[in-house]
Amino acid sequence: MDATKTRVVVTGGSSGIGRAVAHRLHDAGSRVVVLDLPTSAPAPTDDRLTFVPVDVTDPAAVETAVAAARQVLGGIDVLVSCAGIATPTPVRRSGGQLTPLDRFRSVVAVNLVGLYDVLRHCVDAMADNEPGPDGERGVIVNLSSIAAFDGQIGQSAYAATKGAIASMTLPLARELGPLGIRVLSLCPGIVDTPMLAGMPESLRERLTALPVFPRRLAEPAEIAEFVLACLQIRLLNGEVVRLDAATRMPPR
Repeated sequence: MDATKTRVVVTGGSSGIGRAVAHRLHDAGSRVVVLDLPTSAPAPTDDRLTFVPVDVTDPAAVETAVAAARQVLGGIDVLVSCAGIATPTPVRRSGGQLTPLDRFRSVVAVNLVGLYDVLRHCVDAMADNEPGPDGERGVIVNLSSIAAFDGQIGQSAYAATKGAIASMTLPLARELGPLGIRVLSLCPGIVDTPMLAGMPESLRERLTALPVFPRRLAEPAEIAEFVLACLQIRLLNGEVVRLDAATRMPPR
């Protein structure tokens, strides 16, 4: 898919990896709509970059936001889903109390149900596109995580949702292939986002020691560059790709 002509929706596009993806595709020539919480700080907009507020856990708001994105862009070719939360969900907390069930539900609601809800509305828009080379009508890139495979203690909800995203990649690719829509999942390792910037230096050093090579934290721009490659290489479909410098997370 030619990035200079694509109409892109990025969820969670106001910060971190989502922001990097939105800006990289915008710089490549795409028209981009960023979907993020109304309370988020939207990136500066122009005639090719638009912010639409939405809470992905609200089905009515999702339907309205995707419809607005479709109207602004004149259609939707690409969905990159980066919205997510990583609330710790140990079964029992340090004091012996059970973690409230709503904490688990909230992670699933954002990371999995919200992702699927946005996806289904975007698929409906993509199905109306005129087919391009090889009959392609759309590309979906979902952000999973290496936590899908080696989640740490206290990450049961986060790991479960990221594992589900990875697991549904092939079934979605098989289902949507006849429509000319490709589906991929990316599993970043430890990325140097604003969330990590607030961590103690000792913890950052310990995290930096985990990658095999290169031994450093990933930059959001590197994840965004791979998203661009996913658009351009049409044989990439139904794949779950780790971008982690061979990092394998320890239990803690």
